[in-house]
Amino acid sequence: MADEDFCRWSAAELVSAYRRGTVSPVEVTTTFLDRIDRYDVELNAFVEVTRDLALAQASEAERRYADGGPLAPLTGVPVSIKDAFHIEGVVTTLGSLVHRDQVAKTDSGVVRRLRAAGAVFTGKTNTAEFGQSATTDNLLGPDTANPWDTTRTPGGSSGGAAASVAAGLSTLAVGSDGGGSIRIPAAFAGLYGLKPSAGVVSDERGFRAMTDFVSAGPMTNTVADARTMLGVLAGRTFLPAVPRTGLRIGYCAHPEGRPVDPGVAGVIAKTAHILETLGHHVTEIDLPVDGWNDVFGPLVLDDEHRERGHLLAQHADQLTRYERSALRAALSLDPSAALRANELLPVFRQRIDDLLTTYDVVLTPAVAVPAFPLGERPATIDGHEVDQLWGAFPFTVPFNVAGVPAASLPCGLVDGLPVGAQLVTRAGTEQLLLNISEQLEQAVEFDRTRLVERWSSARVGA
Repeated sequence: MADEDFCRWSAAELVSAYRRGTVSPVEVTTTFLDRIDRYDVELNAFVEVTRDLALAQASEAERRYADGGPLAPLTGVPVSIKDAFHIEGVVTTLGSLVHRDQVAKTDSGVVRRLRAAGAVFTGKTNTAEFGQSATTDNLLGPDTANPWDTTRTPGGSSGGAAASVAAGLSTLAVGSDGGGSIRIPAAFAGLYGLKPSAGVVSDERGFRAMTDFVSAGPMTNTVADARTMLGVLAGRTFLPAVPRTGLRIGYCAHPEGRPVDPGVAGVIAKTAHILETLGHHVTEIDLPVDGWNDVFGPLVLDDEHRERGHLLAQHADQLTRYERSALRAALSLDPSAALRANELLPVFRQRIDDLLTTYDVVLTPAVAVPAFPLGERPATIDGHEVDQLWGAFPFTVPFNVAGVPAASLPCGLVDGLPVGAQLVTRAGTEQLLLNISEQLEQAVEFDRTRLVERWSSARVGA
């Protein structure tokens, strides 16, 4: 069997094949590890490949299938782990030279639950330093590249996670999202990425950053895989349901009046039309998300100062430019700004909750542009100057501040690069978000043919 015959299978397809004995977990894991060896030199998705651990987990999964007893939901399924989560006995770099030799003593909560679910850990995926950038670059090595075009970024900070799934180097990936770090790379890499509501997924004994806003979540090729993986991460079941019609959908093409690439805007407008044809009531709205950075900025900087302020004096030469900038800004932060942000946080959350009481779902672009060249954040979008920090990706972070679930679903291509639509629902309604995502996914039928061919061993050999 050629490796591409199962490296693109869903988790459910792999589990079904294991049960039938068509393929074995060791065979599949070995193939994924070989693909990482062959292709990751171009992508830099992984900072460490956990070959021995993966093969041991695959052997244990094989034994469990042979025994014929009850199985955990991800038994034998390859999962890459963002290097912001701890795997016992494996280095957690957090994307930083400062931590390049720090071996984790225990699994953090996210990893513990994935391990208990039978997952096979293919390795640790690259991340921005301490998750502080929406691109995946640090001082550990080359930038992570986008599998659709290796001259372009996959976004960040979960860019390595996105690249691992998009290139067929892992079936699933776990990322984390404090300001868009799952949804931005999912949009750039043509994946489904979901950030749960605040508090739904915990990472006990894990890394702390953007603590008020961050959550772990799934990055997958299909909504069905995300449904299964989210169930594992959250410790609950999200069953598929018959798609509802007549949902009230608020569509905002340009949140806060910000510029959007015309190609991206066209794909999102078409997505709104598809939702109408599915029987939903789509209304163009203005999103009341102004003021999000008055909350987000001070609380993130306050967190950085508390967790890593000492690094500026002790290890400045080992930090990225963006992390040094964040820590300097944190050092000069007026303490009253953080106090004020904490007062504004529940007010902002109530405002978004009121919106999501009026509308069942909100639709926006996930990002303002398709994936841009490595190291070249756009200075203008559709003829308008934008700031370097948020210009390309200003649409995800308000929903971290709001604490609500949000996902990016691939809905089309612009110049051969994916475009993601952001879907948002009320806090605690991950079930609804998954259901509307799956309904839209089936209607869109996003085409990954070119991507699959690009990372096919047959094509490489030819």
